[in-house]
Formats: sequence, structure tokens, C-alpha cells
Amino acid sequence: MEYSTMKLERVDGGAICWVRISRPRVLNALDWTVLRELEAAFTQLRSEAALRVVLLTGEGKAFVAGADIATMQPMDAAQGLEFGRYGSAVFRAIERFPVPVIAVVNGYALGGGCELAMACDFRYASTKAVFAQPEVGLGITPGYAGTQRLPRLIGRGMAAEMLYTARMVKADEALRIGLVNRVVEPEELENEALATARLIAGKAPIAIRRVKEALNQGLEVDFDSANEIESLQFSLCFTTHDQKEAMEAFLQKREARLENK
Repeated sequence: MEYSTMKLERVDGGAICWVRISRPRVLNALDWTVLRELEAAFTQLRSEAALRVVLLTGEGKAFVAGADIATMQPMDAAQGLEFGRYGSAVFRAIERFPVPVIAVVNGYALGGGCELAMACDFRYASTKAVFAQPEVGLGITPGYAGTQRLPRLIGRGMAAEMLYTARMVKADEALRIGLVNRVVEPEELENEALATARLIAGKAPIAIRRVKEALNQGLEVDFDSANEIESLQFSLCFTTHDQKEAMEAFLQKREARLENK
């Protein structure tokens, strides 16, 4: 598929794919086209058997500087509901994507950009990254689950402060409060993220997918139900070739030959 606002770059034989949002003149702001192409890109990648990790970033000075204000300004309530629901559904699909998705935040991650980063499994940021949920300054609320994912990541009190004040959070503070996992210099960011992606890609792919399912499902239910979800995922791993091979390789003190089956 041809994209006008998205670039897909596969490395390591397709085990890793960079998804680069490419609308730099407007700091990669999210309009209908970007949201539709994000959905299409992840739908396309879902069918690629070799894929192990997705790295999601933005071109230029921003990861994503928010939803496109020019798109939103003339909306009425019904149009706003449609725009919010669609963006939320796209981000939810990214959150539920079967392989890990790492947000590689090179600059501004504001509003919808912060929400997009939070929909990923975890976030690496450059020292120039800035996060915020500035919606209340524009007369709106977050529309893509910002009021839900932010408190789950950093706690209710800190999230409430960010949401009510719309203040900018720089990379060092984002690391301190748990919004990002790692902060590095801009020139090191992509290599750092790629190194982690390669580390993940080298593990048993089915096990990684089952860990992600247990994480996502378990956080939405009570603890006992979550433990049962984990037990089921654990048991299903024993139906795979990779479990037999990896454990045999461990006992024989050799490298495992993982086959994703």
C-alpha cells in the first residue's frame, strides 16, 4: 500500500519494522488521513509472519504534536464524537497489536501524540522530548484515552496535575514519573531503541506474544482472574516447538534454534 503520511522501513529481514509518521511541516499532527494510515499500516503489519517488534516514531522535530487543530476547530459534538472514537479505536488496536510496539519519542508528544505514545508497550525518549496533555487550554478534554492511560501509567495524582494544568513535562521528569522507560541523547535514540528491539526479537516469539496478552488482559481484571489468565498463557507455551527447543538448549548449554512455532 502507498502511504502519504507514513513510512514503513523493515530491518533484519522484516523482524523489526520502523513506522515513521511523516507530516513534519505540521509536526506530524493527527488528522483523518494520519489516523486512517496508522490503522492501515498496523493492519498490513499484522499479516507479516516475520515481524517481531514495531518501532513507532515521527519525522522531524516531533513524535506527534497532537491532533490537528485545524481539523477539529469546526467540529460539532457529533463530529467530535466520531473523531474521538475513531482515534481511540486505532490506538486501542496498536495497544492490542500482537507483537511489542515501542514508541521512540524524538520531540514533542503532545495531546494525541502523548496518547499515541502511551498506547505503545513502552517509550524511549530523547533528551529533547516533551510530553503534555494540553487539551484543557483548547477548551476540550483528551479524546484518545489520555484520561485513562495516563493515571494507569503514572498514578492518579500526577496524571490529574498534568491533565488539569496542561503543563509541559520534559524528558527527565517523564523518566522520573514513569512515563518513559529510558532517556538518551537525540543522536543515540534510534540505535538504543533498535538494540532493545533486537533483544526482544531474539526471544521466543510465541512466548513474547503470550506475555503481551497476559499483560494487557490482566490489567483489566481483578488479581485472581489475572493470575488465571497468566496460568493459561503459561500452559499454552508447552504446546510449542520453541518451548521444547529452548529448554533443551538451556540444558545442553547451547544456543536455541527458535522457529516461531
